[in-house]
Amino acid sequence: MTHNTPLSPRPLSHLSEAPQRRVMSLRELREHGVSAAAVSDRCRPGGPWQLLLPGVCLLHAGPPTSDERLHAVLLYAGADSPRIPAQHAPPPSQSPLSALPPGASAATGPAAVVPVPATGHCATAAPAEEAMITGLAALTLHGFTGAPSLRTLDRIDVLVPRGRRLRSTGCVHVVRAQQLPEPVEITGLPVAPATRALADAVAQMTDAGVVRRLLVEAVRGGHCEATAVVRELTQARLLGRPHVVDAVDTLLAEGRALAEGLLYDMVFRYRLPEPCWNVDLRLPGGTHLGGVDAYWPEQAVAVELDTRVPRHGEDARWCEYARKREALEGLGITVVHVTPAKLRASLEQQAAIVRTALMTAVEREPAEYVTVLPR
Repeated sequence: MTHNTPLSPRPLSHLSEAPQRRVMSLRELREHGVSAAAVSDRCRPGGPWQLLLPGVCLLHAGPPTSDERLHAVLLYAGADSPRIPAQHAPPPSQSPLSALPPGASAATGPAAVVPVPATGHCATAAPAEEAMITGLAALTLHGFTGAPSLRTLDRIDVLVPRGRRLRSTGCVHVVRAQQLPEPVEITGLPVAPATRALADAVAQMTDAGVVRRLLVEAVRGGHCEATAVVRELTQARLLGRPHVVDAVDTLLAEGRALAEGLLYDMVFRYRLPEPCWNVDLRLPGGTHLGGVDAYWPEQAVAVELDTRVPRHGEDARWCEYARKREALEGLGITVVHVTPAKLRASLEQQAAIVRTALMTAVEREPAEYVTVLPR
């Protein structure tokens, strides 16, 4: 035996017993030297394998696990998946069927070939970023407690580019996008970001209660900011649906409450002076200047939470906000602008900014007198 002598192919059991996974596309099986006839024989009724989706084989006879279903959906959509070391190619004189384990035989008569759907409707080579899990399955992977378990889902949404020729079939529901977001890797799978997965899930829902619970959990569970959720829903053109609008109002109230809680926590945890909370500022003559979330009268420092979202009338709201800030700063009041995202990312840093504004108040010109009233 020389170094150039081809090695005998390993039995097909090395595929079904591989620790990585037990789902493979027909293309991958061909790379391992498994012919279409051999696949057809093993996927026959009562055989050791089964055709789970067009062009995707499950290398055992039992029901697929949740992980196997997810891998199968991605393979059908054309995404790459973990590799299994390929067999050495058999010598030309050796039939691929000789790779069958002892006792196995090919179907009698003409070989039955597994039908491969038309191009574009089976597992084909494609960059991994061109397919990702989205919708309810993605929310489950992100850890949403309000999303159903993977084993109870009859349908798994997969996000692909709009130009891909791919049909929904079996448990696969194809969702198309003009531009795909950057996927998040969860348990080794490409998954749509929480905001995109949420929008794709909501797009298929009519139950206002379920929509509300998922949107609130997105913010309360720290998965994403309320503004990011509303932005995604707006881009998906879902804010025209009454039950979604009602849920968004609840979402914004929840996001506002959480941001206020973080602001309170910042003041007390980092021992800032106690401010006047949620007050309206007015000139002595009664002219209304606007409301702020926290105000230190002696230092003339105000903190305002920016919880604006990109909805209808945003330009008008921004102009109102800018006018209020300009008016307050014109009176010598320092306005510290914070967002829920900043508070969530670095509470200590925001506390340092407020403390600096308070400490430098003595270096500034005295502010105009304003009336402070409960809001």
